[in-house]
Amino acid sequence: MNSYGKLFKISTFGESHGTAVGVVIDGFPSGISIDVDFIQTELDRRRPGQSKITTQRQEGDKVQVLSGIFEGKSQGMPITLVVFNEDQRSKDYSHIADKFRPSHADYTYQAKYGTRDYRGGGRSSARETLARVAAGAVAKQFLATLGIQITAYVSQVGHIQVPQDYSKFDFAAIEQNIVRCPLPEVAEKMIDLIDETRKNRDTIGGVVTCVVQGTPVGLGEPAFDKLHAELGKAMLSINAVKGFEYGSGFEGVKMYGSQHNDIFYSDENGKIKTKTNYSGGIQGGISNGEDIYFRVAFKPVATIMQDQESVNEAGESITVSGKGRHDPCVVPRAVPIVEAMTAVVLLDFYLRNKASQAMQGF
Repeated sequence: MNSYGKLFKISTFGESHGTAVGVVIDGFPSGISIDVDFIQTELDRRRPGQSKITTQRQEGDKVQVLSGIFEGKSQGMPITLVVFNEDQRSKDYSHIADKFRPSHADYTYQAKYGTRDYRGGGRSSARETLARVAAGAVAKQFLATLGIQITAYVSQVGHIQVPQDYSKFDFAAIEQNIVRCPLPEVAEKMIDLIDETRKNRDTIGGVVTCVVQGTPVGLGEPAFDKLHAELGKAMLSINAVKGFEYGSGFEGVKMYGSQHNDIFYSDENGKIKTKTNYSGGIQGGISNGEDIYFRVAFKPVATIMQDQESVNEAGESITVSGKGRHDPCVVPRAVPIVEAMTAVVLLDFYLRNKASQAMQGF
């Protein structure tokens, strides 16, 4: 339950208020240049306290390499990356030590394991995702050598959204505002809504859209290991995710097959392409070389700064008071997490594809 991947495998460890959070990466090829500064840059995009619309927990999230990288190159051995926690305020959670917060994992963890770390949610905390971002930053550097580019952005906050046609956006604008939306005028409206929600001591949900460009044909496996199925699993494993759709998604049900079918043609270089891309770059569970694009829906953060009714471990009715430092909307910080998990999935499938091709020669 703490590991993902078959050939490129990551195992994350640590709790929100524990000593550290980190990841062990196994199966990464040797001799690949690894820029640790790039890993840090990716972690900085995810870290708390980066703006007025994120949690004010102050963590530097400084990554340390414990193994697997020597003189800037991977050694083919397990890569261990760790970030030590600095700003835990466990006392902020002492009031809910025996209480079940609405829509949190408190009750389910207690029922399943008979115990739980109530400090910030322990292992169920979104702080675990920093380990995924670190692993994704390593995977991204390999994928970049293949010409694969992964870009995610905030496409919706509450009722405010951008058009779904990403081809008209300037991706360079995404990191130019604190909500990570490619349209500056829409970004300002999103920021205002999040800030208003924060002042009302409430939270709001949103959507992150991800686009993968330069994917080679052939990633993905038949039946149970379809590429879109693994992307869906990876996205749904991220905290607060409630939905995943790729390509035309649910909107596709409004179309006729004659409208929805992606017609093949050969371009001027003889490369087979499609005139449209309702398939989202995946057909039969296998990448077809077109852009892969999908949307990930995040619910409103469960911790709100308001009193709510609930029960304690004894089943008695109680009131839960919101305390601590939490995001009024998670999607701005979720952008690098979505990118990271996409990179992990794609690199695993790339290595599986290369292994399969090698076996065909025997």
